[in-house]
Amino acid sequence: MDKAKAIPDGRKLPPLRSLNDFILESSRFQLPNFKDFEKWGNRVVNNLIYYQTNYLYMSIAIILIVGSMHPSKILFGVSTVVLMWTQYLYGTIENKEVANIRRQYPLLQLVMLFLCAYYVFVNLNSIFLVLFSFLLSFCIIFIHASLRLRHLKNKIVNKIEGIGLERTPMGIFLQYFGMKEEFIT
Repeated sequence: MDKAKAIPDGRKLPPLRSLNDFILESSRFQLPNFKDFEKWGNRVVNNLIYYQTNYLYMSIAIILIVGSMHPSKILFGVSTVVLMWTQYLYGTIENKEVANIRRQYPLLQLVMLFLCAYYVFVNLNSIFLVLFSFLLSFCIIFIHASLRLRHLKNKIVNKIEGIGLERTPMGIFLQYFGMKEEFIT
């Protein structure tokens, strides 16, 4: 069994599965039974756990490919999202210094809000391109996880790694969505 790589904050990144195992020769694909959602969901969750490092690298590659086709739009889209997030935090934070600035300069927040809204309107297609790159990688991952049949090694490794799953990125993601009970099944 392959070794997991430790990340400095105590989490572990599972090993990268071989390309033959992931998509080439030894892999088998089949349409899921759309009438049995529990079995289909179990297949998806187990594939997400087993191939999580492959999915991480694949999503980074997809985002970089889309970003290399339109680098300026991606940069403007990311900067717009960061600006919107900053405006949201500035408007909702309960810090004393920020509250004093808002009381002293009430028009500043309104002007910043209109500037952010204008910047969002101007860069709307850039935001859509950033969202498209993330959603494209998500859709490809979901399609692969749905179609890829599990094999014996997949099942054994999922059982063994199920104990420390909370420390992996996919384990944290699935736990956030309330799928922790399905990890070891």
